[in-house]
Amino acid sequence: MNAAVGAAAGGCGFVIDSRVPRTPGATTSSGEGMSILDIVRPYHDKLTAIRRDIHAHPELAFKEHRTAELVARHLEQLGIETHRGIGGTGVVGVIRGGRSLRAIGLRADMDALSITERNDFAHRSTVAGCMHACGHDGHTTMLLGAAEVLARRRDFDGTVYLIFQPAEEGEAGARVMIEDGLFERFPMEAVFGMHNWPGLPAGSFAVHSGAVMAGTDRFDIRVLGVGAHAAMPHLGVDPVPAAAALVQAAQTIVSRTLDPLDAAVVSITQFHAGEAYNVIPDRAELCGTVRSFSAPVQAGVEAALRRVCEGIASSFGVEVELEFRRSYPPTINTAAEAAVCAEIARAVAGSEHVSTGMRPSMGAEDFAFFLQHKPGAYVWIGNGPGEGGCTLHNPHYDFNDEVIPIGVAYWVELARRLLSEPR
Repeated sequence: MNAAVGAAAGGCGFVIDSRVPRTPGATTSSGEGMSILDIVRPYHDKLTAIRRDIHAHPELAFKEHRTAELVARHLEQLGIETHRGIGGTGVVGVIRGGRSLRAIGLRADMDALSITERNDFAHRSTVAGCMHACGHDGHTTMLLGAAEVLARRRDFDGTVYLIFQPAEEGEAGARVMIEDGLFERFPMEAVFGMHNWPGLPAGSFAVHSGAVMAGTDRFDIRVLGVGAHAAMPHLGVDPVPAAAALVQAAQTIVSRTLDPLDAAVVSITQFHAGEAYNVIPDRAELCGTVRSFSAPVQAGVEAALRRVCEGIASSFGVEVELEFRRSYPPTINTAAEAAVCAEIARAVAGSEHVSTGMRPSMGAEDFAFFLQHKPGAYVWIGNGPGEGGCTLHNPHYDFNDEVIPIGVAYWVELARRLLSEPR
């Protein structure tokens, strides 16, 4: 695809040629002298059309019926063994090459977000209040492209499991697929994921050894007092000052109870109390999140928050109820797999386009559940500068179609490399 077509993709103002690597990547094992990008690029227009079709028809968590069927049909047309309904709407494709019993998993997420799209390009969302604002349409498309190349060539020795996962956005689709027997039905020695990253030059990569995304927990706090007339506060027990004090006290958890070298964020994001001007309410409710990079820090923050709630209850004479829910664990890449991913990224995009020193993100990712069961790594592929609102979870976001060949090439080379060497 030429630069003009890519620039017309949407409201993100993509400038293509200066940012997407055009130098040859890894050569094929057949000795043809072609780079993997040379092999992938003929599929670019076809894959772009698929990506834009998915973008125009977004579906929320566990409702990805159209997307899952599109994926399954595409795999079946390529002669790939296809399994539907894993974890609800998940799809797994199985590509075998050679005789080895070794196997790896490659994962893409499929769900969209409850956001009203503000773009005006032709492939904008046709579903009110729902859009692909995180690039899962691009992730699905890149893995479909890899499926096409791998199925046609099969120049590897082992099995590649293509995991098309539902419900990444807050509903833990990865965990549901695991509970539905993913790793028993499709035994793999390692699993890999990839996410586009606005702010990173288009087509470049960031690979982390260790923590790459934070774990996230959610909490609800109910402060229970006694309602009264606003003119007679002495006849009640006001929960509002207690809740306000709790908000303030919660901000000391990170700064005064954690090791300064342990990163964490405690955010109170909702405060609800009262319904009338002249009534002291009988309750106040707080909601928020905790983000951190390790299980011990998660546990420490929860314990500290419980102590704060108990102290506020005692000080203000109210009852405080805390519901603390573990959501996504931290996403922790294993070192050996991360090193291989970095090598593959360099082979595809060039060493100057691969970073191994970027800071991890406080965002969360349910790929973490896979990494609790299997070794693996989750990498970022650059989506461009993020100008004009082209950032994740923004109503003006759009996936950069010009990075599709880079992502496809990465997946193909990763499979070929991992399944061509003895373990």
